[in-house]
Amino acid sequence: MARPIIGITSYLEAARWGAWVREAVVSPQGYSRAVEKAGGVPVVLPPLLPANVDDHLRGLDGVLLAGGIEVDPALYGEPRESRVEEPQAHRDRFEIALAKAAVAAGKPVLAVSRGMHVLNVALGGSLIPWLPDVVAHDRHTGAKHTVIISVSSKIGKAVGDRLEVNAPHHQAVKKLGQGLLAVAWADDQIVEGVELQGHRFCVGVQWHPERGADNRLMEALVEAARPF
Repeated sequence: MARPIIGITSYLEAARWGAWVREAVVSPQGYSRAVEKAGGVPVVLPPLLPANVDDHLRGLDGVLLAGGIEVDPALYGEPRESRVEEPQAHRDRFEIALAKAAVAAGKPVLAVSRGMHVLNVALGGSLIPWLPDVVAHDRHTGAKHTVIISVSSKIGKAVGDRLEVNAPHHQAVKKLGQGLLAVAWADDQIVEGVELQGHRFCVGVQWHPERGADNRLMEALVEAARPF
């Protein structure tokens, strides 16, 4: 049986190799390794023209919306937040278009960290632009914490009802996008997992399942992406 092909979103960044410095497509290798370990074939997607996302999708069995720099608050009606890195407009445009197209096409999607925010905004939701101001603590900036997960959700069926995670983030889900359901929470009730109702597999998590030994969410993505 052919292994499912999973498209992984990426950065465009200046990179150096040998004597050259050029803009390059950059993806942390953890994503590709986790997809391959789960039985899929990883393909890195450069954030180029949003108009071409349907062409990308035709060759893919599933999509992994990867982590990275925070989503531009202007895309969900909030002012620019000076305490975060400058948004990457080309990546935001491409990934929001890709998320919308993947949902419309019924492709399995795993959205990781920033990817969960992209998915939420793509479906009409909004984010908290600077989370520490809202929760009045810094546990979301890097401390390990336990996430409580709905056991009836796709995430819960993959990893159980609770998980210890390290999920550094400055933004968080505020208003859920159309059709999204919150299925995992931190102890302060910040949403850390979502899934799209009625979709065979479209989930988002605030943490990074590509890091560490627990590969169950990647396995769930790859399994959902297998041809019928």
